[in-house]
Amino acid sequence: MPSNLLTIRKDNIRNISTQNRDLPPLADGEALLAIEGFALTANNVTYAATGTVLKYWDFFPCEGEGQGIVPVWGFATVTESRAPSLAKGSRLYGFLPAAAQLVIRPEARGASAVVDTAAHRAGLSPVYNTYMRAEPASIDDDARRAIFNPLIATSYLLYDFLADNGWFGAEQVIIGSASSKTGLGLCHFLAQARPDGPEVIGLTAARNRDFVASLGTCDQVVTYDKIDAGIAKRPSVFVDMAGSADIRARLHSHLGDNMRHSAAVGTSHWDQFRPTGDLPGARPTFFFAPAQIEKRRNDWGKGEVEARLDAAWRAVAASSRDWLTIEMASGLAEAVPIWGDIADGKVPPATGHYIRV
Repeated sequence: MPSNLLTIRKDNIRNISTQNRDLPPLADGEALLAIEGFALTANNVTYAATGTVLKYWDFFPCEGEGQGIVPVWGFATVTESRAPSLAKGSRLYGFLPAAAQLVIRPEARGASAVVDTAAHRAGLSPVYNTYMRAEPASIDDDARRAIFNPLIATSYLLYDFLADNGWFGAEQVIIGSASSKTGLGLCHFLAQARPDGPEVIGLTAARNRDFVASLGTCDQVVTYDKIDAGIAKRPSVFVDMAGSADIRARLHSHLGDNMRHSAAVGTSHWDQFRPTGDLPGARPTFFFAPAQIEKRRNDWGKGEVEARLDAAWRAVAASSRDWLTIEMASGLAEAVPIWGDIADGKVPPATGHYIRV
C-alpha cells in the first residue's frame, strides 16, 4: 500500500523532504486513515526541536536512520477499517503525521472519541493518542481548528496554571514571543483577568510590535532590544515561548530575585536554544500541558477540562477572523518551503498555513 510523507533530519530540522513508503495490509483491529489536511505552525517546529527529549518522534516511527516524521494536527477520514469501534467513512481530528495515510488501532472512548492503542504508543501521553470524531466543515473552519486548537489549549492551560498558583505572587506576566499563536492566546486569557490579575507584558521582535499592540490584550509591548529599559523590576512571571538562551539570560539578570516563576514552553527561536546554567531568580522549569490537564481532570471532574478547552480555542479562533489570513497549500511538496519559512521565522504572525493533502 504506497503512501507518501514528510521527513526531517533529527540533527538538522531545516532538512525536510518528501518520502515514499509502503504500508502493510491492515490487521484485525486496525483502521486506515486518509489524511485530509493539517496546519503548519511554529508549534510543529517545537515538536521537531524537542522530538528526541519529549518523544515526539515516537508517535510515528520512521524507518530511515536519523529521520523523523513531522507531527501535526489535522483531519482524516477512515478509508478502510477492520476495527469494530471505527466505521469506514468516519472523520477524525487529532495528532497526525505529515503524511497521506496513517494506520491506527482504535478503541472507543465514549461516543465522541477513539484512542490509538497501537503498541508503540502505549507509554506516550494520552492527550496525543486521542482522536475526536469530527463533522464535515468548511475548509476555513478546519484550518482554524487545526491552527488554534492545540496552541490555544496550551495557552489556556498556562493561564489556568498561573492562576491556580496565585500568579506566583507576581505583579506582571511577561510573555516571550508574544506574537506566536500560543503567546497571543495567553495574552488573550490574561487580559480577561483584568483588573484583578497581573499586568500583561508582551515581549516580541520590533517587526511584530505594532501587530501585538493592535490586538489590545497587552498592557505593554516591549521589544527584545529594550528589555532593561522597558520592563519594570517588580515581581514577575516569565513565560518563554521563544526558547532563546540569550533572551532568557538577559531577562533573568535584569529582574534578579523578582523573577518569581520562569516557565519554558516553546522554542520558536529554536536555533538560539542552548543551556544557560544557573540564572538569578526562579529556576526555569518546563511547562508540560498534559500534566495540567490530568490535574484539572481530578479537580473538575469528567468532561469539564475538555469543555473549557473547546470553548477557549473557539473563542480565539472566532476573534482571529479579524486578524488572521489563512494561506492554503495543496500537497506535501508545497509544505516543504513553508516549513523552511516557519523554521527561519519568516512567517508574519497574521498568517496561518494549512496543507491540504
